[in-house]
Amino acid sequence: MTDFIDADGFRANVGIVLIREDRQVFLGGRTGGRGWQFPQGGVQQRESPEEALFRELKEEVGLDPADVKLVAGTRNWLRYRLPKQYVRKNSNPPCIGQKQRWFLLKFVGSDDRFDLVSNGEPEFESWRWVDYWTPVREVIYFKRAVYARALDELARTAFPKDPPELPEWSQDEKYLRSLAERRRKAPPIS
Repeated sequence: MTDFIDADGFRANVGIVLIREDRQVFLGGRTGGRGWQFPQGGVQQRESPEEALFRELKEEVGLDPADVKLVAGTRNWLRYRLPKQYVRKNSNPPCIGQKQRWFLLKFVGSDDRFDLVSNGEPEFESWRWVDYWTPVREVIYFKRAVYARALDELARTAFPKDPPELPEWSQDEKYLRSLAERRRKAPPIS
């Protein structure tokens, strides 16, 4: 099976936000010191996003479905474009970006359940628990907007009356600054 790239050039992908009871989220340090990100991966042909979610969870961090509880998912695909130097021109159609379904999973296991080498080709060489919004400023620049949108939608779905507060530094991060503005204009949650 191979990844699915739609007619517009977007590769179907799932993004995984693992959250603990204290609302800290899992952030993986990419192998080779290539930054930090959430677990994610391509949806293969004839595979549902939910099937891809659990396959990627096992491949990237070694967790089984029993280690997590599905809390929320984005309603629609969230898209981002790749910078020109990362566009995959060897695919047909060329892969110009990703469309992602994001899932928020409550981690119910213990930290010793993480196995970053479970598939033999580790995506991550380290990991840590961080505040809910920290990944927006630590992920590679071209993914920041989609991280902010995904975290916002998942927070509003999972915690409608008490979403995680934006951090003090949110005014320094343009994607969170615009999110804060939208929150100020939104009607109160009843």
